[in-house]
Amino acid sequence: MFTEAVRRRKVKKDTAMTKGIHMNFYKNLYIGDTVKKPQKAIKKLKRHKKQPRLYVIVYDGETDRLAVYHNLMLLQWYYRENPPGCIVGLANGREEAFDVIEQIAKESLAATGQAQLVAYLSGVDPESFKNVHASGA
Repeated sequence: MFTEAVRRRKVKKDTAMTKGIHMNFYKNLYIGDTVKKPQKAIKKLKRHKKQPRLYVIVYDGETDRLAVYHNLMLLQWYYRENPPGCIVGLANGREEAFDVIEQIAKESLAATGQAQLVAYLSGVDPESFKNVHASGA
């Protein structure tokens, strides 16, 4: 009898943590060179597990820009209720996160001749940004 009560409590806690929360990942996710096992890192992000060195590059719909957050920022109550628009990249360390953004900028410049990163990313994969622009408008 005691184990059933504990089991129910755990289920309720798990559903409360994930209720209404959906992390949107970019289809062609940019991954830093030192990130090992990116699928495991993504799984931990979805489950809100701590990862001490992992930084995420996200599209911030409010400012219409890319931002770099430590993954622990996504554990805060605000980001649990209002997840970032789209997670574009993963990196181990802040320096590597900026290197990944630099790589995106170079690709954007080569493809379009402009360094408009969000426009480039949404042009390459409009599905990842479709829900973000719909909710922001």
